[in-house]
Amino acid sequence: MTGSHVRLTHESAEATASAIYGIIVGAAVLVAGHALTAFRDVMAVLTTLVVYWAAERYARIVAERIHEGHRPAWHVVRDHLTRGWELVSASLLPLLVLMVVRWAGASLVNAEIASLSCSTLLLCVAGWQIGSGGRLSTRERLVSTVTAGAFGAALIVLKTLLH
Repeated sequence: MTGSHVRLTHESAEATASAIYGIIVGAAVLVAGHALTAFRDVMAVLTTLVVYWAAERYARIVAERIHEGHRPAWHVVRDHLTRGWELVSASLLPLLVLMVVRWAGASLVNAEIASLSCSTLLLCVAGWQIGSGGRLSTRERLVSTVTAGAFGAALIVLKTLLH
């Protein structure tokens, strides 16, 4: 394996992890929020995810400075600030589902549950893809899919219990 291949694999893994984390955090905001409109739900999720992204990027820059013992060069800071956006962008489809379902006439709670269902489906897809390329058997991929989807399912159950 070449160094550039290892770096690309690591970057892909980081992007996937950010996306999964973003989907879960975005869904959790929908569950815990008390927005009165779908637009406010969207704004709450996006604002929360941007704050999480900024905090995560800040933590990486500070940690790098602590461990390397010097101020990072501007190109390093710029590199950090152009990565990790999957944390935010992965929630765009569930938020679009929220808006479309609400605009179609569903109640806000039902639109939120549709959005959470979309998030759960995305988590299941990520769980299934973990084992692509023969790294996992079909049974292991199913376990991975169910495990990933369980996060979303738990949030749907919590949302229905709260409302």
